[in-house]
Amino acid sequence: MDKYTVFWEKKALRLRGNLICLDSPKVMGILNLTPDSFYSGSRFGSDLALLKKAEEMLDQGAFILDIGAYSSRPGAPEVSEQEEEGRLVPSLKRLVSEFPDAYFSVDTFRSGIARKAAEAGASVINDISGGNLDPEMFTTIASLDIAYVLMHMRGSPETMIHLNEYEDLILDLIRYFQQKLEILTNLGVRDIILDPGFGFAKNINQNFSLLKELSGFSMLEYPVLAGLSRKSLIYKTLNVSAEEAMPGTIALNMVALQQGAAFLRVHDVREAIETIKLFNKLYF
Repeated sequence: MDKYTVFWEKKALRLRGNLICLDSPKVMGILNLTPDSFYSGSRFGSDLALLKKAEEMLDQGAFILDIGAYSSRPGAPEVSEQEEEGRLVPSLKRLVSEFPDAYFSVDTFRSGIARKAAEAGASVINDISGGNLDPEMFTTIASLDIAYVLMHMRGSPETMIHLNEYEDLILDLIRYFQQKLEILTNLGVRDIILDPGFGFAKNINQNFSLLKELSGFSMLEYPVLAGLSRKSLIYKTLNVSAEEAMPGTIALNMVALQQGAAFLRVHDVREAIETIKLFNKLYF
């Protein structure tokens, strides 16, 4: 296999006025501010622990840190907007103050939280619902002139597990993204990352089919993010726990890179950076 068989295109992304060339895949490190994240290693009991983990991830090579204050695991209970804001905004402000040169993404589907996150220093809004859970999200993103992760999901974290019937999984997702991209670009949003939503309204077999066909999203001409880290498609297939799912995560992240992923969203930054280094050595 040579570099021309890898589905990779150089793309660029604007963050805080800086043009970022995506000539090599980037790592998005996960920082959860929720008490019920499916992976215990991503929960933080204090600001000191959060800042320490953020510093570690940045030192290891994370390009963006993704902060979430509303668990999106299957069956997760609803969290009020006030509670989400109370968890998120103070911690984000501390992180931005401590690491002023870093890029921060905020994982939220609420436009009000997105606006407050941008005011607090976020460079990216990572919306698991693709605008479906808040009709004001797209216009808010356009008004903020901020980068946007457009993910595919059906329903909500509470209901998505039951909404995994597709006529043709890949074609359905491509049509979904085409429709959403038309709306966003008409509003003037240009800095968009596509996330096919591994584990969101998809069963295990569908997740593996999606990974196998991930290169198909290159036709949309936007960078693709793969969020596979320690998810159930790995630990249920291997009959291990989420805490034991790092080797499987590394294996599937390499496949995602070979299929054209521009971003890996992970709990374990060092291992992802090493995977990217080996990928680049193999193909570039």
